Amino acid sequence: MTITEDIKYIGVNDYKIDLFEGMYVVPEGMTYNSYVVMDDKIAVLDTVDEGFTKEWLANLQRILGKRKPDYLIVQHMEPDHSSNIMHLIEQFPEIILVASSKAFTMMGNYFGTDFKEKRIVVSDGDVLSLGKHKLTFLSALMVHWPEVMVTYDSTDRVLFSADSFGRFGADKEADWTQEAARYYFGIVGKYGIPVQKLLGKITELTIEKICPLHGPVLSENLEYYIKLYDIWSSYRPEKEGVLIAYTSVYGNTKEAALLLAKALRKRGCETVLVRDLARSDMSQVVAEAFRYSKLVLATTTYNTFLFPPMREFISWLTERNFSNRIVAFIENGSWMPTAAMHMKEQLKESKGIIFAKECVKIMSAIHEENSMQIEKLAEELSKELPEECKEIDIFEKK
Repeated sequence: MTITEDIKYIGVNDYKIDLFEGMYVVPEGMTYNSYVVMDDKIAVLDTVDEGFTKEWLANLQRILGKRKPDYLIVQHMEPDHSSNIMHLIEQFPEIILVASSKAFTMMGNYFGTDFKEKRIVVSDGDVLSLGKHKLTFLSALMVHWPEVMVTYDSTDRVLFSADSFGRFGADKEADWTQEAARYYFGIVGKYGIPVQKLLGKITELTIEKICPLHGPVLSENLEYYIKLYDIWSSYRPEKEGVLIAYTSVYGNTKEAALLLAKALRKRGCETVLVRDLARSDMSQVVAEAFRYSKLVLATTTYNTFLFPPMREFISWLTERNFSNRIVAFIENGSWMPTAAMHMKEQLKESKGIIFAKECVKIMSAIHEENSMQIEKLAEELSKELPEECKEIDIFEKK
């Protein structure tokens, strides 16, 4: 694929993978992106996963023809991008590696050598000239590893963005936003401050294309993608709406969740998502919790603590700095309802959390008193919801 006249795509698609990083469901597969800048000197940007060595080298050879690459730029050392460094060196022994100091330290860990005899160590603001193309390296410390850098080609105005602006899925024509949000909040989301620092650097650049290490090359509406990254990394809600995340043993807590969704819709807002944490993809629900402005947690007391999927869900949120949201609770307990207390305790370090005043307390099954509590909670939550909310996303797995 041609990115520009001089920049070519040599990445691969992985349709066999079931779990990315051993935990994220990727039914549409993954891309491992790699690029080549052809000039007086030739630079390869990143390699691909070890399962695609032959395919990747063949892609590279088709672009090179009779020429040889001068540089391998290593932006990120995760194995899905660095596994073929040694294979490339075996094929082109004279190639020079270009990376951050920390990346070369990691190469020592992975390969037993930090390539002192064939390397260029770069830091923030350094420039590598290939001829007419000038590549500027920008440190992206902790986005989301400590060695990461991104690369800006000022000639073609292309940003090679490492893992930022990536998404799950190998279908390059699919909608970017949902799978990019799931990717961002699952993998990068903890590191909002470093992402903000990177955004501060790239907003000073004139960018016409963004080339990430996963997902499609972005060439239109770049302001939209950058704006979303600014919202996500500053932990602001992307949209007004309520996510109701529940677990239910015998169906009573589920009933309460559905009654609350109905009560909210009755009050004029249809932006209500209902998710069963035991049956939904956790990374999807985590992304939704970060994208929407209000979160209702509904669960049972279990072994004097929390039902395990709820405990795991809140841990996913807090590990990723969940903040700046309105949170409400529905708890159920036949003889000792303490779930709300434990959920609130799990969230105690989260910043900017406003807890709803109304807490629905169910003793086994829903009674008239609980129905009244649900109505009060719906009224409290709906006060902040704009009347123009129209989006409907009720996803209830039976």
